[in-house]
Amino acid sequence: MHLDVQDLKNFYYRTNLGRVAQRAVREQVNEFWKSWKGETVVGFGFAAPLLRPYLADARRVVALMPGPQGVMHWPAGEPNVAALCEETLWPLQSGQADKLVVLHGLETSENPSALLEECWRVLAPGGRALFIVPNRAGIWSRRDRTPYGFGRPYSLGQLEAQLKKHNFSPEKHLAALFAIPSEKRFWLKAANMMESFGRKVSGRFAGGVLIVEATKQVYAPRPKGRKVSVRSPLRGMEGTPAPVVGRVTRQD
Repeated sequence: MHLDVQDLKNFYYRTNLGRVAQRAVREQVNEFWKSWKGETVVGFGFAAPLLRPYLADARRVVALMPGPQGVMHWPAGEPNVAALCEETLWPLQSGQADKLVVLHGLETSENPSALLEECWRVLAPGGRALFIVPNRAGIWSRRDRTPYGFGRPYSLGQLEAQLKKHNFSPEKHLAALFAIPSEKRFWLKAANMMESFGRKVSGRFAGGVLIVEATKQVYAPRPKGRKVSVRSPLRGMEGTPAPVVGRVTRQD
C-alpha cells in the first residue's frame, strides 16, 4: 500500500525528523554517485528529496510518482519535473535512464516483480540503480510514525536475491538512518553523531534503511541455428554395408 503524497511531503519537508532522514539518506546516495553530468536521472516512488543535487548538471531529471500515491509539483518554485504514472507502466522509452533511484516504491508495491521488470526495461545498458528500502533489522521499520514503518521491510539477502531474480547485478550496499526515530530534541541533536558512528560500525544491521546499488544485466543474443562440431562420428553401425546410390528398377 502506497502512502499518500501529502503525508510524504509533510514528513520530509515539514518535520525535523524528516529533514534528518532526508539528509542522512542523501549523504549515503552521494557516496555511490560522484558524477551525473549529462545523464538522465529518474526517480520512482517518492525519490524527490534525493534528486535535487542532480537538477543543475544532469541532462534530464524525472520524478515518477505512482498513481495510488499521488503526485505533487516538484521542485517548488521551478519548472515541474514530476509526473504521475502507472506503477508498472512508466512514460519512458526503454533504456532511457542512466541512473535510477527507487525510494518508497518497492516495499509498498503490490506487484514488486512487475515493478522490477519495469525498472530493468527503463534502465540503460550499463546504467545504475539504487534501491532504498526499510531494513528489517532496523528500528525505523518498527515505528509507523515515519514512512519507513510501512510496507515490507527487507533484509540485505532478501533484497539482493530479488534483484538477481530480475536480472540485476548487486554491486555495493550501504545503510543509513542510524539515529533514533524520535522527535525529541535530544535525539534530533544527537542524530549526526549517531549517523557518523553507525556508518563506521555497521553498513548493514543497525541502519534504518538499506541502499543497494545494482547494474542491469544484458546477455548477448545467441544466433539461431548455431553449428555444433562433433569430434568423431558415431561407430555404432560398423560392419553394415554402405547404401548403394543408383537407379531403382521396379521388379514384378
